[in-house]
Amino acid sequence: MNDTGKDDTIETPNPFMPSPDDMQHWASVIGRAQQMMLEYALGQANDGHAGAAALFDPAKWLDNPATKLWTEQSSKMWEQGVAFWTSLASIGQPIVPDAPEAAKDRRFTDPDWIANPVFAMIRQTYGLLAEQMLATTRQFEGLDPTARAKMEFAAKAMADAMAPTNLALTNPEVIRRAVETRGESLLKGLKHMLTDLSRGQLSHVDSDAFEVGVNIATTPGKVIHETDLYQLIHYAPTTKEVFTVPLVIFPPWINRFYILDLNPAKSFVAWAVEQGLSVFVVSWKSADASMSEIVWDDYVAAQVDAIDTVRETLDVPHVHTIGYCVAGTTLAATLAMLSARGEADKVKSVTFFTAQVDFEQAGDLKMFVDDSYLALLQQLSAPGFLDGRYMAATFNSLRGRDLIWNYVVSNYLLGNDYPPFDLLYWNGDTTNLPAKWHRQYLVDLYRDNRMVIPNSLSVMGTPIDLKKIETPAFIQAGREDHIAPLASVWRLMDHLSGPKTFLLAGSGHIAGVVNPPAAGKYQYWTGDSGAATLEDFVAGASETKGSWWPHWIGWISAQDSAKTAVKGARIPGKGAKKAIEDAPGRYVKQR
Repeated sequence: MNDTGKDDTIETPNPFMPSPDDMQHWASVIGRAQQMMLEYALGQANDGHAGAAALFDPAKWLDNPATKLWTEQSSKMWEQGVAFWTSLASIGQPIVPDAPEAAKDRRFTDPDWIANPVFAMIRQTYGLLAEQMLATTRQFEGLDPTARAKMEFAAKAMADAMAPTNLALTNPEVIRRAVETRGESLLKGLKHMLTDLSRGQLSHVDSDAFEVGVNIATTPGKVIHETDLYQLIHYAPTTKEVFTVPLVIFPPWINRFYILDLNPAKSFVAWAVEQGLSVFVVSWKSADASMSEIVWDDYVAAQVDAIDTVRETLDVPHVHTIGYCVAGTTLAATLAMLSARGEADKVKSVTFFTAQVDFEQAGDLKMFVDDSYLALLQQLSAPGFLDGRYMAATFNSLRGRDLIWNYVVSNYLLGNDYPPFDLLYWNGDTTNLPAKWHRQYLVDLYRDNRMVIPNSLSVMGTPIDLKKIETPAFIQAGREDHIAPLASVWRLMDHLSGPKTFLLAGSGHIAGVVNPPAAGKYQYWTGDSGAATLEDFVAGASETKGSWWPHWIGWISAQDSAKTAVKGARIPGKGAKKAIEDAPGRYVKQR
């Protein structure tokens, strides 16, 4: 007893150890976990395979001698590091390191990564090992830039994978949560993991939280035309008058079109309709075995068909167009072909959302285009199409720390509930790709960069030369885009011959595009579109806070400000093209 009358022998409960009273509950948790794993194993055995499409690490696709050499030299270092972490956990009174600076890494925001000597040492040791790994990749001599870039990518991927935050026994937040919930958080996380293994895809969001056409992709409209490759959606006008020149939007077929129609507050489609545009959107069909022979010509032909269908339906000579990402690349080929055929006047203007035509500086995605990857791609595409989950894993791996390991910790180790986030739902709503065309795209564009070589490629029997494109162009790039890097998108300025306007948006490949004015987020930069280089443009650019969409609609109006009354064919399904079904249509819902 002390002088306050309290028993100073009572110890403070250890937040990292279960109490004796909880041990029976822990035994129950272990039993339920064993039952869940048994049921999963039996379910997989009954299905006749080891997993629907087992989760995998795309970094392993970077199979080359340099990466193997680095792996051999670094494996012992990692074994020593893990052993060191394990030994630290068993030390009763570890040596306290010098007080570190506040951790800048978001993975280590839990106070115990600094306050607790054991976890502080683990964090510091991991930092040293990760730095050593990256330094090791720079010590090899005689490597070409491509091999070195692959090796550094693999090193960063392994460093992110081996972070102590990704292991239950070396993450203080995970241990505390498990103790506080008496193991229920780990059991919930196990359920999440087994569900993901069954579906062959890492989940970022509750798949039951959204339904396309119900609480996502809800802008009113009608499907007025369809082919075996796409559906054409005409959205209902909300103004009494609309611009005479309609807008046709080509989203990428790698993802679902409704990234541009997430919900009323974020929808570019709904906003464009409110500005008085007659808006048409192409909804691509997710590939199946029947599309095994689909090639680039088919997508170009589909773009021309959509343009002609809108022109004929509304009885107008030309249309405005938008091409997002790979659809923008293809739209450039379409315009080059139309120009070569003397039909360029079908398109009044073109807007490129984060699109590339020159792939010399295409970023980390170029590392996935070598003989080993192409051989794997052929194996994975045996049915005639590539399962969209593989592409999703590839894109996630480009930002593995944020899009893979962050969710492994949150979903599996902490057992958190999934957030009801529409953008994450869209990100996981994968689309299959035609195998033949996908390989052609990677080889001809990413690997061989043939699109910028005049007449090196032909589409629909016509050699294409980007220099023949004189259509007024609005080129938007994202400052932090890791899929279509800013420097790569800028190259459009070098290859098109018509009047060009360049706009640099804050954020990346998605948020840089989907940034509605009402959100008041980010910023954009405008400047001298005649600048000789990107550096010159950036040096003279002026910043504007908020969304760039109003700037774009001003540019559209400057191309042709004529208006027409909303009647007849301007109302979806009321012209020669009758409504087939309500938007968003069937194709966007097909797996």
